[in-house]
Amino acid sequence: MSTGQRQGDNAQGPVHVAIIMDGNGRWAKMRNLPRQEGHRRGLEALRRTVRNADELGIKVLTLYSFSTENWRRPQAEVSFLMGLLRRFVEKDLEELHGSGVRVRIIGGRDDLTPDLRGLVEHAETVTRGNTGMTLVVAFNYGARDEIARAARGLAADVAAGRIAAATIDEAMLSSRLDTHDLPDPELVIRTSGETRISNFLLWQAAYAEFVFTPVLWPDFDRAALEEALAEYRRRERRFGGLAEPADRKVGAA
Repeated sequence: MSTGQRQGDNAQGPVHVAIIMDGNGRWAKMRNLPRQEGHRRGLEALRRTVRNADELGIKVLTLYSFSTENWRRPQAEVSFLMGLLRRFVEKDLEELHGSGVRVRIIGGRDDLTPDLRGLVEHAETVTRGNTGMTLVVAFNYGARDEIARAARGLAADVAAGRIAAATIDEAMLSSRLDTHDLPDPELVIRTSGETRISNFLLWQAAYAEFVFTPVLWPDFDRAALEEALAEYRRRERRFGGLAEPADRKVGAA
């Protein structure tokens, strides 16, 4: 937490918003449409949310687009989702780059096809120097897998004598995560009315505020995002401490 923001002061936040985009399939089913149409409309909601978040001053936006568990879905659906990522990068990269957005992809890359991995790396390389909003796409991502990969890296360094096991602390493990150069999310939003976090940013979201909205992801719009931000700002963030008495707050007489 920066020294410029006291506990319980959310007026200028959040800096980092993470969203679990859920409800594409149910949106399509309610309309007697194929699941693929739900995913297509979900991609439209993704584009809309990126623009809205940028306009609302959010500095980091992380979107959970494909989890390590999603490989269990039917192969046709997995292939379709992979194709959506390709189309998003190919069609939207120029606009994102022109808007100064920095693109980051987190998650394991070994399971991706060489062309898709190359496309992801290209998007990151092209936008690396941008100083606007950072768009983080969690693709083939699972928090347990991320933590396990970080732990394996530390174990290898201990075995090689590069570090001592006793020196491993929270900061060192955090530095090995996919999000090592990003602030932790202050707000995590899940759409569709489900109230679980589905293996998403388990380490980073330790002190995040959670907002669960019944809005299905294809219907998520600026009003829904603004309501989630308003809910965050109504909450008091104590980070394990006690509420600060009014007469002791910064600036109080």
